[in-house]
Formats: sequence, C-alpha cells, structure tokens
Amino acid sequence: MAVAAGETIEKLDDMIVRQAEATGAQVGAAKAAIGKVIFGQERAVEQALMTVLSGGHALLVGLPGLAKTKLVETMGIVLGLEARRIQFTPDLMPSDIVGSEVLEEAPGGKRSFRFIPGPIFAQLLMADEINRASPRTQSALLQAMQELHVSVGGNRHDVPRPFHVLATQNPIEQEGTYPLPEAQLDRFLMQIDVPYPDLENERKIVFDTTGAEESKPKPTLTADELIAAQRLVRRLPVGESVVNAILSLVRSARPDANTDVSKLISWGPSPRASQALMLVSRARALIDGRLSPSIDDVLDMAAPILKHRMALTFAARADGETVEGVIGKLTSRLG
Repeated sequence: MAVAAGETIEKLDDMIVRQAEATGAQVGAAKAAIGKVIFGQERAVEQALMTVLSGGHALLVGLPGLAKTKLVETMGIVLGLEARRIQFTPDLMPSDIVGSEVLEEAPGGKRSFRFIPGPIFAQLLMADEINRASPRTQSALLQAMQELHVSVGGNRHDVPRPFHVLATQNPIEQEGTYPLPEAQLDRFLMQIDVPYPDLENERKIVFDTTGAEESKPKPTLTADELIAAQRLVRRLPVGESVVNAILSLVRSARPDANTDVSKLISWGPSPRASQALMLVSRARALIDGRLSPSIDDVLDMAAPILKHRMALTFAARADGETVEGVIGKLTSRLG
C-alpha cells in the first residue's frame, strides 16, 4: 500500500511538472507579446501578470501618459479576456458601474423588472483614476472585487470568471479626490508603480506610435487556459524556509513587533499580505520557469505587496523616513 501511495504522489508531481512547463511557456509568450506593444515597463508588465496569475487585483500608480490604460487593453487581448474601462469622475454613481433594473411592460400588459448589467461585468476591468469617484461609488467596485458579485434590487448577480480589476491612481492632481481608505487599499493584491521609460525605450515608443503602422497585440491565451494557470499557481510547492520568510517579513512590518524599525510604523499589514506574498512568489517563479519560489522572490515582491498596507508615524515622517525605506530595512534582515 505504501508503494502504491508513493507511486501516486510521484505521478502527481510529474503531472504538476508537465503542467508547469507548459503553462510557463504560455505565460512567457504572453509576456513577450505584451512587451512588443508596451515598451520600457517590463517590471510593471511582469507584476500585472503576477497579479492576474494570483487571481487578484492591482493598483497602478503613475503619472499620466505612461501607458497604464494601454497596458490593460493589451493584457485583455493577449490573455483572451473581455476588457472594459471605466473613467471614474466625481459624479459617477454606483449604478453606472454595477448596472440597474428597469421596468418593462410585456405586450399582454404584465410589468416586470429587467436587470441591465453595468461595465463591471467584464473579465478584466480598468478603473481609471479610481480616487476621483465618491466613497460610495468606490465601495460598489470594491465590494465586487472582494465578493465577486453585486446585489441590485435584492437580487445577486455574479461577475464573470476570471474577474480582475486594475485600478489606476495619479500621484499628482490630488485636489478634489477621495483617497482610498486603508481598509479598501488592502483589497488590492499589490501596488504597481509605473515609472518613466528610459531613453532607448522612449525612442521605440516615439517611432512605433507615430509611424504608418502601430504594433498590435496578439492573443496567446484563452480565459480557460488562464484559469488553469491560476489553479496551477496555487498547487506549486513552497519550501518551509520561504513560508518562514514570508511570515517573518509581514509580522516584522507591524507596530507590535517590538524592534527598532517597528517603532517607525503606525499601522502594518494584515494576514492578507502574507497570503498575497505566498501567491505572487509562486507566480513569479512560474513566470521565470521555476517550479517552486525562493526567498529571493519574497524579497523582490515585498515592496509591491506591503507599501500600500503600511503607514509611518508622524515622528518617522518628520525624520525623513519613507515606507519604501522601512521595507528595505526589513528585507535586508532577511537577505
């Protein structure tokens, strides 16, 4: 009996290896396809792919004109997902996102309500400048992100699967905006910073977008293949040392850690951060063609996972400390 059980485990491991190799090749092709359209944002592209492979949502932070919208559109085509975009404004209402019920009268005179779905019923949704909408409208979106359904007129309506939200925020022009509360920021798997491209990549952008023909993305995955990849990510083995590194890092980022660094922290990450680090470490390993994550994956993804889940004390900020700097101090102890 023991031999049979061992053979079953070995066959299962072989199956995971084969699936990981095939899926890694598909994800690599998707990354390359996106890179042919989005220039100079390799890290942002990789992190966006990790977010989707992990089954989560991301907050993209960058100045206007850095291809955040184009990234989401391109990902939708490459990953075979139905993509939509919502431009958030102060007068946007929850019904503009989730949809509403309308009263219809049948030819026989019978009246009934019919639900008209809003743009949230997409597989990949771009919430552009999410902090420009009121808290009530933000909450309508964030509820769907967490619960994967909306309620209208007392009736439940499930969003499509897979369902991912990539929301954007500009680090400037904060006048008249409604910053996301900390509890809502925690719903985002990671924060992706979108920087300026370097000289060579900006040169590629100029030539590619102002010529007679612009590069167009091509599909490399289907929605079903993406769902299979997401399931595989959750099955990849994680070593005990990596798990300990994740827990040590997240727990050290809280004010009750009783260390010299924790004295700088006003509030820290919840267990959602540990869950997120576990998932994205696996996803990063899969993208790199590895079957299991390492501590280096944890260290590399620490900042995107933690920086929107932490705040520093007033005294620390007055002394010139930054969240990124504090995370650097925490990761240096693990490295």
